Amino acid sequence: MNGLEHVGNYSGVTVESKSGTFTLNGMQIELVDLPGVYSLSSSSPEEDIVFQELTRSGIDLILNVVDSSIPRRSLYLTTQLAELHIPMLLVFNMSDDAKRKGLNYDIPKLEKYFGSPIVQTVGCRSDGVQPLLECLAKTLTGLENHGIPMLSYGKDIDDAISAVVKKIDALGETRYKHIPSRFFAIKLLENDLSATRLAEFKPVHEEVEAQIRHLWEKHAIEADTFMADRRYAMLAGACQDSITMTQEHRREISDKIDTVITNRYLGLPLFLLIIYLTFYFTFTCAEPFMGWIEAGFSNLADSIKGSWPETTLPYLRSLLTDGVIGGVGSVLVFLPNILFLFFAIAILEDSGYMSRAAFVMDGIMRRFGLQGRSFVPLILGFGCNVPAIMATRCIESERDRKITILILPLMSCGARLPIYALIIPAFFPANRQVFIMWILYLIGVVIALFAARLMKSTLFSGEGEVYLMELPPYRMPTLKSLMLHMWDRGKMYVQKAGTIILATSILLYIANTFPEKTSFSMDYDTQIAQLKKEKSLTAAQVGTLEAGNLLDASGLAEVKEAGTLSDKQIEELGKKELTEPQKAVVAAAQTLNDAVGGLENRKKAEEMEYTLSGRIGKFLEPMFRPIGFDWKLTTAGIGALAAKEVFVSQLGILYAEGAANEESVPLREQLVKNYTPLQAFCIMLFCLLSIPCLATLAIIRRELNSWKMAVAEAVGLFALAYIVTLFVYQIGSFLQIGTKLLG
Repeated sequence: MNGLEHVGNYSGVTVESKSGTFTLNGMQIELVDLPGVYSLSSSSPEEDIVFQELTRSGIDLILNVVDSSIPRRSLYLTTQLAELHIPMLLVFNMSDDAKRKGLNYDIPKLEKYFGSPIVQTVGCRSDGVQPLLECLAKTLTGLENHGIPMLSYGKDIDDAISAVVKKIDALGETRYKHIPSRFFAIKLLENDLSATRLAEFKPVHEEVEAQIRHLWEKHAIEADTFMADRRYAMLAGACQDSITMTQEHRREISDKIDTVITNRYLGLPLFLLIIYLTFYFTFTCAEPFMGWIEAGFSNLADSIKGSWPETTLPYLRSLLTDGVIGGVGSVLVFLPNILFLFFAIAILEDSGYMSRAAFVMDGIMRRFGLQGRSFVPLILGFGCNVPAIMATRCIESERDRKITILILPLMSCGARLPIYALIIPAFFPANRQVFIMWILYLIGVVIALFAARLMKSTLFSGEGEVYLMELPPYRMPTLKSLMLHMWDRGKMYVQKAGTIILATSILLYIANTFPEKTSFSMDYDTQIAQLKKEKSLTAAQVGTLEAGNLLDASGLAEVKEAGTLSDKQIEELGKKELTEPQKAVVAAAQTLNDAVGGLENRKKAEEMEYTLSGRIGKFLEPMFRPIGFDWKLTTAGIGALAAKEVFVSQLGILYAEGAANEESVPLREQLVKNYTPLQAFCIMLFCLLSIPCLATLAIIRRELNSWKMAVAEAVGLFALAYIVTLFVYQIGSFLQIGTKLLG
């Protein structure tokens, strides 16, 4: 009603009801958005949701949105809704597409056929919204009411309906008294599962079975088929009488595009290319913004450390700079990646390409025991596994639905993207970065397909079902819709960073800080003080720097006070042309810094290994060492159970606390000094295949109604990730591929 919700233009996008309230002419209205369906047959989970919502009490009006470019198919549902005898307002959406097809509607005639007012709209441009609101107000107040006609199904069917109605009415007061008896009787005769669950009374069931048997004996046809034929016949007459074509049917441009996009030979390579370009777009566009955000958080942490004395509430100071900024900040750095990825996905959805991709993949997926309808949830899984698992409700086959749910965590969700965006630029050259990311996503898809094939052959064996696909016309995505999609996903990501990740970061900070170690293997402070006393720059060496005007006054003052150059000063001087004496001074400072830094890092390592995180990590390290993980990576993996982004957050906290000085060093630089490219790839591979976040496991339990399945999923994915990563790491180590430190 206000254009503030992003929707897809193909079946299966919406799989649950959403509600909102607004005020119209002084009336407080609750609007419930239901999944898009073409009938009330309850043959799929979303149709069942619609049936349950429409048969509850308290509904004042049905706002029936119809795709006016395909009237006969879209209006079939209207014939069923009319039988509920609830006031209805028909919204003929996509009127621009109907006009392009040459369809002209006689609205007054159609209003008489369906007994409901009709408003024409173009939703993507908000055309017709004001007339819709005006008509809605009139319909709710009873000023616009055409009277709902009753469809006749022929004498035999009508007699059967009447017989069942009598049995229902004879029951008297029931909790379903708000449902019209005729509608109830029709659904029972159609053997609708949702209706039969509601009909708890034996006399009604006996009458329904008798009437179905009688109709079969007389006509050799099922009642639901007979009634569907009558509805389509009524629609054919109504459309013929009320809709005219102003031009002959011609092959539209979308059909011409489809000859290439859905070509049996070109379709798959084009799909892989489009996915590759999506990652290229995401990576290339996001990188500059990531640098700015990273620098902003780094400067924020440094400024707080510089202005907050170390002796004043030191734990709170460290919690804020190392725990909150180090943890949450390291996750928010990757917000641009999330925004650009969902921008690209929204373009593919709104343009109509996603349905073509499902069509292209249908043949391949059938070889692995799935159907094309599973493809849409799998693609949505690239964004977030939770709504993707809920989207499996559009899959009619219970077997295919279960398989799709169980393989969905192998789709690389947006929460894993920060891990890739952290590691790939640090360890791999620029010309290979997009390819590495594409390979990771492809690995997830390929393993998921083989897992589906294995499950079909063992746990969920059976015949596949036929899936009829709808290919909507191509549409130009609107900037408003794309920005709404970006905003929606970006807001979710920031909220997650401000809630789950913030809370987890604080807990991890505590685990990384306590208990404190008081006794060490050596007196590090004395050793460091002795080293500085012996190796600090002499007055002559400082004079060499001063004579060459290599530092400004404040820089020289810092050197005189510290007795050495800072790492940043050494880096800046390394870019200048230096004399041999000047190079010797810089080398002496570097030697001192390395020695002091080594001692400080050894002390920090002992402190951190003594903490709760260190103890857990050290305990589990022997198990994870064969796949290239040290105790820090192990504890990060444990934290990622709450949310995958916490893996980055934990590393940010660990390396912020483990820094040898107060100057923030980008996390990527820290990782490059400690891990090899092979380890980096194995980190990403393990995070891709391993146990999903707790929210995903919870939704798996809810959708499959089984904790056993959720636990089995977690155990199975952990075993899969460990075995695959072990194989890659050991083979890579044996062949000496990417085993050298870059830092």
